[in-house]
Order: sequence, then structure tokens, then C-alpha cells
Amino acid sequence: MLIALVCLFLSLTPAMRINPDLPAPISVVMSVLLPLAVVGACVTLFWRRRAPLVPFLASFTVEAAFLFIDMPVGTPLVLATCYALAVYRSTAFAWKGFAIALASLAAFAGLLTLAGVISLQIAANSVVSSLVLGLIGTLIGVNVGGRKRYLAAVIDRSRQLLIERDQQAQLAAAAERARIAREMHDIVSHSLTVIVALSEGAAATSDPTQARAASTASAETARSALTEMRSMLGVLRADDDSLPLTPLEAPSPHDTVATAQRAGYPVSLTVTGTADLPLAVAHAASRIVQEGVTNAMRHAPALTSIVVRLVYETGCVTVDVTNDGAAVATESPGFGLRGLSERVAHVNGIITYGPSEGGRWVLHAEIPTDEMVERP
Repeated sequence: MLIALVCLFLSLTPAMRINPDLPAPISVVMSVLLPLAVVGACVTLFWRRRAPLVPFLASFTVEAAFLFIDMPVGTPLVLATCYALAVYRSTAFAWKGFAIALASLAAFAGLLTLAGVISLQIAANSVVSSLVLGLIGTLIGVNVGGRKRYLAAVIDRSRQLLIERDQQAQLAAAAERARIAREMHDIVSHSLTVIVALSEGAAATSDPTQARAASTASAETARSALTEMRSMLGVLRADDDSLPLTPLEAPSPHDTVATAQRAGYPVSLTVTGTADLPLAVAHAASRIVQEGVTNAMRHAPALTSIVVRLVYETGCVTVDVTNDGAAVATESPGFGLRGLSERVAHVNGIITYGPSEGGRWVLHAEIPTDEMVERP
């Protein structure tokens, strides 16, 4: 409001002094149109933030009309509108607009001069005054607008970083929940399966010695599971920085097979070759054996053998768990098999499972060991 009033006051007074040397028809028309043009241009200043090009064009229109007064001076409208164009549009747009508008004004003044309507001095004064005021307004506006746009870009980038940080935190939390779910499933599923088998065997036998042995083995399995669960849940404590963040050490394939054998299942283990596996690969291989043996114990009650085979080759380890009591495959795998798929994908391996010839169920996995890059 204040800028519009100041421009109106400084522009309306010279607009009343029409050049007396003009022809009578032009003098009468301009004495009416010029004040109206000044008022209209000042009104457009209220839109200088939303549509700065409108007052900019209006100001140079008024500047062209000022060629018909007796002493043309640059109107402050040019200063204000060039500043607004640079601040609220862009630096390049402001310079291009100013150059085009000034060139148009100079061309119009030249035509009037050649036609003998105005003198060369009036034309030169009008162009030079518009040049000076426009340069001042544009330079100040470029400085202010550049800083404003820079701050806006910094704020916008900060908001994007906050959003990305929250998204990364959500992804990390989801990945950690999935990891904990896999570990908990492997621990609980295998241990409870063994405990159930041992408990049923202890209840079914009439030999006190065998029943006692089965109960002791069941208790040992339960204590081992509790130890693993305590280690797993310990990583959730935020007040202890000494707790490990690496994957828990899974029971070795030999321990898994020995536990299943104590529960009375016909499990055999064959190992070919030797290898010093990376921690993540060894962990995945151990969990594959554990899940394969556990699934056979749970879902193949009529089996007569469970064969576990580990083959250590150069650059790759192969895991096969086969049982001869295959059941009809379901449409979607359970949590254990889905967890294995995620675990194997994490170490860039492949895994397949399903019924095979001769009523067997085969779980097959191949995990690379050379130049392995763990996924985050």
C-alpha cells in the first residue's frame, strides 16, 4: 500500500504537465489518459508479488506515455516493478524483461522523434532515466531475490532431508523387525519342535531311564533356546552399548543334527570339502540346515530319513536337506521358508524347495563365498 501511494504521488504530479508543443488533439487526449494510466499502473502494484510481470509492463507503458510531457523524468514505477520482477520471478527473467522493455521504449521514442512529435532531448532523457532507475531496481532485486531463493532452496532441502531421514529410519526399523522375526522363528520353531518330540517320547516309553534321558535332553534344549532368546532380545535394549549388533551365532549343522538325533529322528549329515566361510554365509548355511531339519520333523511324520549335505567348493557353498516324507505343497510358504528366502537373498544366494521324485522333499541353496558383498 505504501509503495503504491508513494509511486502515485511522485508520478501523478508530472503527469499533469503535458508538453505544450504537442498538437491540440494529442495534448487533449494525453491530458486525460496519462493520469488514468498512472493510477492504473499504481493499482497493479498490489499484484507485484503474485504477478510481477503485470505492473512491470504497466510501468513501462506509463514511461512511454511520459514522452508527451514537457519535462520527462523516470517514474519510480520502473524502479519498483523491476525490483519486484527480479525478486518474485527470476534473475534471468528480470534482465531479459528489462532489456526488452527498455529497447521497446527507445524504439518508440525514436519513432516519435523521427515523426517530429517530440524532441531528441526529451527522448534521450526518458530512455536514460528509465535505464538508470531500471538498473538500480533490477540490481537490488537480483541480490534480494537470489538470497531469498537460496534460503528457500536450503529450507526445501532441509525438509527433504528430514523426510529422507524418516524414510530411512522406517526402512531400517522394518529391516530390523524382519531380522528379529527370522531369528526368533528359527530359535523358537526348532527348539519347540525338538522339545515336543522329546516330551512325547518320554511320555510314550515305559523305560524310566529313557524317559529321564528324554526329559533331560528336553530341558537342555529349552535352556539353549532361552539363552539364544536372551541374546536376541538383548539387542533391543537401548541402554547398553556393549551389546552386539551383528547376527547371533546360529547352532552349527552338527549341533542341529545331533539335537534331532537325540529326539529320535533319523538324521544324517554329510560334509564335503572344507572352507573358512564369512560370518554371514556361515550363519545363513546354519539356519538353512536348522529350518530344513525342523520342517521335516514337523511336517513329515512318516519320514524314514533326513539327509543333510554340505558341499564346500571354491567360491560357493551348497546346502541340501532332503527327507522322504514329503507332504502336498501349500500355495504359499510359511514364515520359516520366507525367512530363509530373505536370508539367502541377503547374501546374494539362491534357494529352491519343494517336492521331488520318490516322495521326497528337497531344500536346496547355493551361496557364493568369493567377493561376497552383503546388502544393507
